[in-house]
Amino acid sequence: MVDENTNRFEIGTEKKIYANQIMTEVMDALEQKGYDPLNQLVGYFLSGDPTYITSYNGARGIIRRMERDELLEVILRDYVSRL
Repeated sequence: MVDENTNRFEIGTEKKIYANQIMTEVMDALEQKGYDPLNQLVGYFLSGDPTYITSYNGARGIIRRMERDELLEVILRDYVSRL
């Protein structure tokens, strides 16, 4: 029997929320500087070169708060779950 008052904790929920915050801040900074966020993020994810991300508003440091492969995993899992 499941206790209705018990909260469920999904492993990875915090990582997903953190990745969402990172991506939101980075994409906002890229847009504010006039870049196409999708193009810049693809360049970053494929090459690992942080110079694809603007330093405006600390975006380059923000995206590096999470390992590139972990961030990409969260993004892909979210995308695949929507298929």
